[in-house]
Amino acid sequence: MPATRCLAAASLCLGLVAPLAAQERPAELPRLGVNRDGASVLGVSSGGYMATQLAVAWPERFAGLGVVAAGPWACARGSLGLALGQCMATQRGMPDPAELENRYQGYRRRELVGDPEALAELRVFVWHGEEDNTVAPSLGRALAEQFRDWLASPDDQLRLMKSEQAGHGWPLSTRAGTPVDALTDCRGGGGTHLLACDLDIAGKMLGWLHGDLAPPEPGDPRGELVRFDQSDFDVRGLGDTGYLFVPTGCEEGGCDLSVALHGCAMDVEQIDEAFVRHSGLNEWAAANQRVVLYPQAETSLPNPQGCWDWWGFAESTWQLDPLHDSRQGSQTGALMAMIEHLQQSPDEK
Repeated sequence: MPATRCLAAASLCLGLVAPLAAQERPAELPRLGVNRDGASVLGVSSGGYMATQLAVAWPERFAGLGVVAAGPWACARGSLGLALGQCMATQRGMPDPAELENRYQGYRRRELVGDPEALAELRVFVWHGEEDNTVAPSLGRALAEQFRDWLASPDDQLRLMKSEQAGHGWPLSTRAGTPVDALTDCRGGGGTHLLACDLDIAGKMLGWLHGDLAPPEPGDPRGELVRFDQSDFDVRGLGDTGYLFVPTGCEEGGCDLSVALHGCAMDVEQIDEAFVRHSGLNEWAAANQRVVLYPQAETSLPNPQGCWDWWGFAESTWQLDPLHDSRQGSQTGALMAMIEHLQQSPDEK
């Protein structure tokens, strides 16, 4: 997101969200018996690209997809040059829809993506700021058009939302208690990439994907935000520690799940806990018995901004056509393993 332009517990005693500083070592990711139906995957920027990769690879595992400030599926096609020149800026032109569809059909023949009938049943929410100088707004529209061709009833299943005076990032409506340093200017972006736009994107998105929801209660969301050890899911590009918000009452199972993927320069290494605490997702999750999984990517030499792998850096260096955007992608596999772990009941071993 910055100028480099490289998008580039488990015992849970639940109360109000508590500071994490006293925790010396993260616990293992708990088995919570979350529902296998009704899951959603959400993401911003590189996390938006990754969320789409997950939904296309495993559509039968999700009910909804929410994308903020990202472009069409498989846009980069394994090329950093295309990622920078056609999927962020568009000086190399817009991605060719026919070429992307050919890639999708090739993956279908090789069973590298999910059943198109399952893909056709997804609900999809896309948001883009019209003053986004990092990922061109036209790319958000291209993503919406791509899904319009895939969905069974796009007028009922797809929502494209645009904000004229918003830049690149995750828009939110500030609430009492939100620290000023967790926010950045709506039009300018940068910083934490949490945009003070007076727009509750978490509520808009979850409401579209999952229907009428109970509004958040005043005050801190009732539940616990815990760190967990990501080493059991270790692949190139993942951080050592992930985060999980568990609403009060969800520790014994039966709740729904949303996976929230940060954007470049939005992991806890770079912006501390701003996204996992202040995105607005926890408030809606607490009010609607929805667990939120916040996996974390990490910075590295090939990935200096801590992005999710949407162009192929995490795959083998010898691959001419990395399969990062398929069921064989190393990061997509690790994220699906986390989801499957959360879906296991607490007494499973």
